[in-house]
Amino acid sequence: MSESAQGNINVFWFLPTHGDGRYLGTTEGGRPVDLAYLQQVALAADNLGYYGVLIPTGKSCEDSWLIASALAPITRKLRYLVAVRPGLQPPTLAARMAATLDRLSEGRLLINVVTGGDPVENKGDGIFLSHADRYKVTREFLEVYSRLLKGEKVDYHGEHIRVEGAEVLFPPVQQNGPPLYFGGSSDEALEVAANQIDTYLTWGEPVEQVAEKLAVVRQRAEARGRTLDYGIRLHVIVRETEEEAWAAADKLIAHLDEDTIAAAQKIFARMDSTGQARMSALHGGSRDGLRIGPNLWAGVGLVRGGAGTALVGNPQQVAARIREYQALGIENFIFSGYPHLEEAHRFAELVMPLLPLASNAEKRQRTVNTGPFGETIGGDRRPEKSSSTR
Repeated sequence: MSESAQGNINVFWFLPTHGDGRYLGTTEGGRPVDLAYLQQVALAADNLGYYGVLIPTGKSCEDSWLIASALAPITRKLRYLVAVRPGLQPPTLAARMAATLDRLSEGRLLINVVTGGDPVENKGDGIFLSHADRYKVTREFLEVYSRLLKGEKVDYHGEHIRVEGAEVLFPPVQQNGPPLYFGGSSDEALEVAANQIDTYLTWGEPVEQVAEKLAVVRQRAEARGRTLDYGIRLHVIVRETEEEAWAAADKLIAHLDEDTIAAAQKIFARMDSTGQARMSALHGGSRDGLRIGPNLWAGVGLVRGGAGTALVGNPQQVAARIREYQALGIENFIFSGYPHLEEAHRFAELVMPLLPLASNAEKRQRTVNTGPFGETIGGDRRPEKSSSTR
């Protein structure tokens, strides 16, 4: 069993810069995602003890760098996992941006390396490379980017990237730059992870499939004398009872029609992302058989690209499933739920007390107002925790 299985974990939340609401695939129950709303989600995550937040990237989202820059000043400890885009950004520019935001956030920046798996979107961004060539660009990009943030002056002549006398004049707060996170399931992606990444991320597949994937990454990294950290990206639907949780899962896709599902699956099918193909294979575009493992549900992936699975259950069940992934060596858990503001509170209140959180090491006793457990009774006394069951 790995060290992380015995130790603490980092729990992240998610900023829904592509939209939010109570139902998937419909305007019903939708809500505007403006700066004020994102501030609410970020402040909630910060105050509730989440380690950080993932900010997505792509044409369907607000720009992750601008969002992080807007939110970092109003939060205290929350870290921001922000994407660099090899092939879309030159490595020198990305390194300068990372160093600047790391300083402005006082060392709270994390970097998500995103190669991109949708050829149509890539062409819209001016990227006309094959899957294999995009990962060649990623390797060259990271070679230059990482050396710059270590303080080197870089001359580099690669197949796709060439720089002469490149340097970052103002260093980041974090030594050698913010840690690099990265996900991908293809052979080319696993090679990038083994050689150049600090934390390898996977989407939420059944435990057995995740174990197989991590074993390959771990073996390749060890062959290069490297040790990686690991993370997983999942949605979560937790309620006080299992029955309520599954009812909430069904309700989340209650307004989905078959045409909407088919249109989404057609888009996913055009992608050359191995990870997306693995996600789509879990449900096959059908509502039948969405329960793909103990408390693991693939319904989100019917219309949402990328992470398409959710942990569904009562607090004890969700915590138990997290422990199973932790036993594989995963110590970073990136969760989300619809709507993201309410579910950030629900997960923090119901599940996080059951987990060994690294961010809780400095947990302090709250003494303001009525404390975290309820409203003052009769105007002069605070409620005590009830041992009765309902």
